[in-house]
Amino acid sequence: METVSIRNPGMYWDIAANIHFPPDFDAAKRYPAMVSNHPIGSCKEQTSGNVYGAALAEAGFVVIVPDASFQGGSGGEPRWTEDPEQRVKDYRDVIDYVQSLPYVDPDRIGILGICGGGGYSIKAAIIDKRIKALVSITGVNFGRLMREGFSNFDPVGALEGMAAQRTAENAGADAQINIFLPASVDAGKAAGLTDIDVLEATDYYRNRCPAAGSGTRMLVSHAAPAMAWDAFAFAETLLTQPMMVVFGDKPGGFGAYRDGMEIYGRAASKNKELVVVEGWSHYDLYDQPEPVRLALEKLVPFLKTHLGGVTAANRAQAAE
Repeated sequence: METVSIRNPGMYWDIAANIHFPPDFDAAKRYPAMVSNHPIGSCKEQTSGNVYGAALAEAGFVVIVPDASFQGGSGGEPRWTEDPEQRVKDYRDVIDYVQSLPYVDPDRIGILGICGGGGYSIKAAIIDKRIKALVSITGVNFGRLMREGFSNFDPVGALEGMAAQRTAENAGADAQINIFLPASVDAGKAAGLTDIDVLEATDYYRNRCPAAGSGTRMLVSHAAPAMAWDAFAFAETLLTQPMMVVFGDKPGGFGAYRDGMEIYGRAASKNKELVVVEGWSHYDLYDQPEPVRLALEKLVPFLKTHLGGVTAANRAQAAE
């Protein structure tokens, strides 16, 4: 694995990313590549990297796993900003970088995202046709979640609060950080939390896979753009790439089951597959061996079909 810093024209900070290489990697050859994107509040060292990134590399892909701008090892201020448009721009900037790598076939790049990263990856595929295949793992439309559960179903009231907080910070007040999760599962239960997604997220981030770059938090004064954002807008006409949507059949408050069914129905893709992993939940698909195995059994052959395998470095020579 190699850690790189990516800066493209128009950016004022670097994106930190890990590159996972296939076994017996040969830089003289050309590989299909995947961009693997982490959930909201996560980082490149967690599920997008240590589970799906590692597995896709083992399957023969070059996999690049970025940290979101303002988070993890990436630059950008203010910290803990969660801006959907910036996140999609990050992915497109990462693709610019991947296409420049001599050992990557620039015409065979796919994208995968988990949770909010799944929704962001869908939006990236809608607008960027360099992406030749799309996989959403328990993907969530973050704009929909912000307008509903994350605003207590009062999006206008939440926007008014964000405006007031931004005004206060401009006058010198301390920043307000929304911590997504309780300190522990027991603390969550003691506070009356019962939703499976909240409690299992707490177990994942606090116990199963804690990481220094994982913030599980959001700067309130800069959260307003997410309220008016929609990961699925124009999917009926513009989302045309081969697509696989994976989620568990145990629904939770973050809405991956609902969002997965919606985007599968709406996408214009002629080649689209729905994978419902029976008996498993949103956060089981982050790292639990059996549901991850079931997901990989479907998505690896899907990606190999649509992105192919390793070729000779000279594409003209490989075609002969």
